[in-house]
Amino acid sequence: MAMCVEDGISSFPDHILFHILSFLPIKEAVRTSIISTKWRYLFASISTIKFDGYLMRGLTDRNVDSFKNFVDRLLKFPDQVSLDCFRLNDIVSWNDKDHNFDVSGWICAALCRGVKEIDLDLKNLGDTLPALLFTCHSLVTLKLDAVGSEIKVPSDVCLGNLKTLQLRNSVLFGDSIHRLISNCHVLEDLAFIECGFDNISEVNIQSPSLKRLVLEFDVTEGRYFNYVVVINAPNLVYFQYHAAVAKSYTLSTMKSLEKADISIYQFDSIDCETSATHLIQGICNVWSLSLTIDEVIFRTSRLPIFHNLIEFKYLGVGFNGRETWLVEFLHCVPNLKTLTLNFPDDAGTRWKALRMKVPSCLSFHLKEIEISYFDTHMIEMVSFFLDNAMVLEKLIISMAALTWRQKCEAQNKLLQLLKRSKKSLIVIL
Repeated sequence: MAMCVEDGISSFPDHILFHILSFLPIKEAVRTSIISTKWRYLFASISTIKFDGYLMRGLTDRNVDSFKNFVDRLLKFPDQVSLDCFRLNDIVSWNDKDHNFDVSGWICAALCRGVKEIDLDLKNLGDTLPALLFTCHSLVTLKLDAVGSEIKVPSDVCLGNLKTLQLRNSVLFGDSIHRLISNCHVLEDLAFIECGFDNISEVNIQSPSLKRLVLEFDVTEGRYFNYVVVINAPNLVYFQYHAAVAKSYTLSTMKSLEKADISIYQFDSIDCETSATHLIQGICNVWSLSLTIDEVIFRTSRLPIFHNLIEFKYLGVGFNGRETWLVEFLHCVPNLKTLTLNFPDDAGTRWKALRMKVPSCLSFHLKEIEISYFDTHMIEMVSFFLDNAMVLEKLIISMAALTWRQKCEAQNKLLQLLKRSKKSLIVIL
């Protein structure tokens, strides 16, 4: 006797089924139409539509028109639900001249359905974006990867509900940045990643609502460095800056700043030391700082006191004979609790020669030290910290870069230091 197997999923309300289908690739969502009569047209009402490169596989000239018609029906049918997300990701296929897809029309159709998130990764994107994109009040998230194309921001731009804006591999012209940001009144998350700027003297970012800012500037051509970076974001919580040192920086007081990730290197045509110092001075309220520099390019004597800093991570190529720089910097962070050092030290250090006043953070607050890429030359540095870090509780040393013989040698020396220090420590090697 045949048993009747009940389809429990089909009994769910339609809105739950739409939600389930939104997690599937579009091709798999369409295939559910053969399950039963109820499922036949459910895919047409999903709220998340994602097209990526694998849809182009096996697409011949014969069925291109059928595919175009399918996308038009999926996006442009009347009385469909509003879209949560429209994503088009492939830098090769969608925008080529061979297939002549109506990418601009697809974007407009998504906008007309009140889409909340648009994520586009396309070659020649700058020639495809409709003006409607920059006046859409339903947009909450906009991510554009333009692969070197110029993003043309219209004069009437207004994105009143946009909270997240990410531009990648784009070129912005003139005052496009300021015009765009100043018309996003609730913007919270802003990122320019590998972007370039043309015909511009100032990167001006002013937003009282901004909480997260990522600037990773394209540094392939010298012309991109000749600008001033102006940031007025008093409620910023996270700030990331990866680029060569700009011409100068003007940063307003960031009283809410909790974490900063700064990676800078020199560019010969400007006063790197002064500019780099201004950048570091502008983030003096930060709680956690990751600093990457190719060499010490600013003097600690010109830095403020970082009263709030409790976590500091230093990455770079070493101190270039200026080991005192780190100790000097520690005098600027009196409340530091966690110190992470991540740099090679091929030339050896000069810690034996240090005869400096011990920073107060070592005496009263520093509880954890982590040294990545440990080398036997760093023994004296460890000795300095063990002798002077009076409340140290945890020492983490990574020896991943050492040979087996070097590890044995280093461990023996470290054990001798630990016995001499007589501190109760958690040591992880």
